[in-house]
Amino acid sequence: MKLLVIAALAISVTLSPSAFAEPKGKSAKPVKFSSVKCKPTKAVGHTPRSVAPAEKLPRRIARTFTFETNCGSIVVSTVGARAPITITQLATLARGGYFNNSLCHRLTNQGLYVLQCGDPTATGSGGPNFTYRDENLPNEGLNNYPAGTVAMANSGPGTNGSQFFLVFADTTLGANYTIWGTVTQGLEIVKAIARAGVKGGGADGAPNQAIAIKRVIVTN
Repeated sequence: MKLLVIAALAISVTLSPSAFAEPKGKSAKPVKFSSVKCKPTKAVGHTPRSVAPAEKLPRRIARTFTFETNCGSIVVSTVGARAPITITQLATLARGGYFNNSLCHRLTNQGLYVLQCGDPTATGSGGPNFTYRDENLPNEGLNNYPAGTVAMANSGPGTNGSQFFLVFADTTLGANYTIWGTVTQGLEIVKAIARAGVKGGGADGAPNQAIAIKRVIVTN
């Protein structure tokens, strides 16, 4: 399996699978952050469903992804024709149930500000049995991944799979990650998860407040 990581500028940060292990035992009590309420989740790392890639682009590119989570719905409006391959493959995975009951496995809140999701194994190294090329890369520069951006995680050029990250505060990264959408509803949920911090402290690891994607609704 390939390891998908996000590197801040030229600094590569790689986490061991154990950093994302889900603790055993009873689920945590619901957590409230002003208007955000997270319900307990039984989601754990698991082997994802096998979903075949789309073989051709559809006539209409998906416009909206609604991620229904235990903390509320996060709605992402896509960039459409600027990243058609990425959006089509993600829509194919979503409609095939690939993301169902999967944990967002990584939170970073120092230097770069993202919540990373899309790996049902919750190890940070999972992905589908196919990859595809980069699209819609931003320019190099300060805060080139602004708050609300949704982009693909990868392990190098042309290695996009299923993992993506939600940017909750303006972030500067190398221009290496396909931007495929913007959070138009639910960014306060991601910010609440960020405020809860990382398990065991620190700035990079599994979120202290578990957030799981229950299902994804794709609208054309």
